[in-house]
Amino acid sequence: MAAARALLRLLLPPLLLLVLPGPAGAVWPQPQAQHSPPGGGRCPLPPGQFRFAAADGSAVGPGCDVLDSAFQRYRALLFARPTENEPPWGTPCTQLLVYVAMPGCDGFPNLDSKESYKLIVSKGSMLLSAEAIWGVLRGLETFSQLVGRDENGTYYINETEIVDFPRFPHRGLLLDTSRHYLPLRAILETLDVMAYNKFNVFHWHIVDDPSFPYESSTFPELSKKGAFNAMTHVYTASDVRAVIDYARLRGIRVIPEFDTPGHTLSWGPGAPGLLTPCYVVQEPSGTYGPINPILNSTYEFVTSLFQEVSSVFPDFFLHLGGDEVDFTCWRSNPKIQAFMKEMDFGDDYKKLESLYIQRLLEIVSSLGKGYIVWQEVFDNDVVVRPDTIIHVWKENLLTPYKEEMANVTRAGYHALLSAPWYLNRISYGQDWMEAYRVEPLDFRGSPEQKALVIGGEACMWGEYVDVTNLTPRLWPRAGAVAERLWSNSTVRNMDDAYARLSEFRCTLLGRGVQAQPLYVGYCENEFGEV
Repeated sequence: MAAARALLRLLLPPLLLLVLPGPAGAVWPQPQAQHSPPGGGRCPLPPGQFRFAAADGSAVGPGCDVLDSAFQRYRALLFARPTENEPPWGTPCTQLLVYVAMPGCDGFPNLDSKESYKLIVSKGSMLLSAEAIWGVLRGLETFSQLVGRDENGTYYINETEIVDFPRFPHRGLLLDTSRHYLPLRAILETLDVMAYNKFNVFHWHIVDDPSFPYESSTFPELSKKGAFNAMTHVYTASDVRAVIDYARLRGIRVIPEFDTPGHTLSWGPGAPGLLTPCYVVQEPSGTYGPINPILNSTYEFVTSLFQEVSSVFPDFFLHLGGDEVDFTCWRSNPKIQAFMKEMDFGDDYKKLESLYIQRLLEIVSSLGKGYIVWQEVFDNDVVVRPDTIIHVWKENLLTPYKEEMANVTRAGYHALLSAPWYLNRISYGQDWMEAYRVEPLDFRGSPEQKALVIGGEACMWGEYVDVTNLTPRLWPRAGAVAERLWSNSTVRNMDDAYARLSEFRCTLLGRGVQAQPLYVGYCENEFGEV
């Protein structure tokens, strides 16, 4: 193997290095610690006898919907390929015992959820233990990746011991459902693959300028007049609940984003008077700009909408956006010009934006919610609560994202990183490598600053992405971000990562996920066949 890799290094460019896939037991994302004894034995898994079971004394057992549904899912994933052979050798492993230390099954995952677990496989005995139910979900995914199948069709698992936990508590994926509507099926399938990668936050950028697909009970006209199609391209209350429940069973939080005051053109038809009328030479142009921040009716509307959103989405956090506000329309409007003069804002429209954002944050705080905002809110000196999370997304020469991370954390705010992980941007070759090389804490700052980085998100914006290309563009590329956010910072070997990610991509194909190839090669089960 070593000689073959050395030869390939001579024959292939560095970024196109072909590494043979790893064997069963190469887990993605890589666990914090794994020990497999030299010459350790294999334990056959007979499908007809194998079962999951709660261990004696476990605080969570049968009747817990999260546990019961996970057992059903992973049994189907483990034995998806039929076999007629029971193990011809060795003492079989017929049961994975699951022990959960902490009671609790009815709630939703949150930023403080415990996801650590320990998995021991040895001589016919298998035990998965976790502090909380969410750790069990992560451990079951690891267990599923450890199971192999030999040339005789026999399922097996190698003896091993794993101690694992995430490096960061917020490991997210953003989907944009405004620029192209993603059917409910595509969102649920994405949640499945997120769980395979141990992502735990679905950032639902649900509305934007192009369309308003969220069907509001308080303001039904928003989707009736703002969706691409009010009958077929909307998310009903039932759809939203389905996403939240499906995600919960996989240990995934759902954080919706209703971005204001910009990115709101689709809101206008269903909410007359909400957007700012634009002017040309003191005459209305017939076009509209951002939300009008000088009207009391604006804040009455925003209060009612976010009251609904806060009750629909159970997570503590809402994403409030606040990015890319174009001041052109505000500058053209005579009433806003007069307001600026009255407030002594001069020509600094950032102050007007800050006025709106400040009132919005007060509204959301009064509803008992926390909030995440894009970095412009911080850059424009809006007064925010100390526990505000600043989402860093910009990457430019004037302020590189590393400098922004340093500035945000120096000010004492928690930070999320997305700037280097915009997966909607693609290039020829193995561009997953660039995402994999990112180190979220690689910025100038004290240990206290770096402790304020709670994780990051891969982003899939929808200008050129719909249901036809969402899955292959996401996977396995998003897995590079998943490992960076889960595994130890020392896990950086590119050859090893290629081998494991290639194997994981084959696993995804076997699970019916149309994940694109990393480079030249093949999988035993091509085209999603089992």
